[in-house]
Amino acid sequence: MRALIGTHDILMVTLDTLRHDVAAELAATGRTPNLARVLPGGAWERRHSPASFTYAAHHAFFAGFLPTPADPGDHDRLYAAAFPGSVTSGPHTWVFDAPDLPTALAKEGYHTLCLGGVGFFSRSTALGQVLPGLFAEAHWEHTFGVTAPDCLGAQLDRLETSLAAVPAGQPVFTFLNVAAMHQPNRHYAGLDEDTRESHAAALEYVDGLIPRLFDLVRGRGRPVFTILCSDHGTAYGEDGHTGHRIGHEVVWTVPYAQFTLAAS
Repeated sequence: MRALIGTHDILMVTLDTLRHDVAAELAATGRTPNLARVLPGGAWERRHSPASFTYAAHHAFFAGFLPTPADPGDHDRLYAAAFPGSVTSGPHTWVFDAPDLPTALAKEGYHTLCLGGVGFFSRSTALGQVLPGLFAEAHWEHTFGVTAPDCLGAQLDRLETSLAAVPAGQPVFTFLNVAAMHQPNRHYAGLDEDTRESHAAALEYVDGLIPRLFDLVRGRGRPVFTILCSDHGTAYGEDGHTGHRIGHEVVWTVPYAQFTLAAS
């Protein structure tokens, strides 16, 4: 990643609460063709999240602790906030002297833009201001949130307006937290309760809007280095568990992908 700073726009999308098994199943069966088209090899990478809920996971992500590859071995990080004794920063890791990624990229001349989804980005409370407060520009509306059926569509409308206001020569770091998979998601499948099936239907909704997202960020004339992942999964009755913030396999195991979108 060190070689990309300054020459590429950067896009980080967290598909909040998305389970790896659901994402992998839908990609393999052709139910998310737009995502499969950009995933390396057409498949999600299986990784482990550093945390079991949104707030903790995103603090880790912004400090350089993205989901870790599930296979054993040494795994150098893409980027890292500098601290003594780190053994996971390799020759290609971008190490920065800042507490978080948005601050570090701002020092490099990036405009930092946050489009929140779940309540930890709502800015309606002191806690809800912490994560969006890391960015130069941050937006949240009720239409972006977990109860809004077209939450991603509303976020993309805002993204289009925000990107149009950024000077053409300035690189952009866009962070997008997508709330659709988080409960309640029953409305995507027309059900009376949230299930693994409505969780999958929510991802199909997101897949339908992925081309618009990529067209928006690619339209600035720069290649876009993209990180696409979940922050944690969630349980739908496995071993008696419902929800997340628990140490269960379906919560810790998340889908991950990184790739570069060519400029358009």
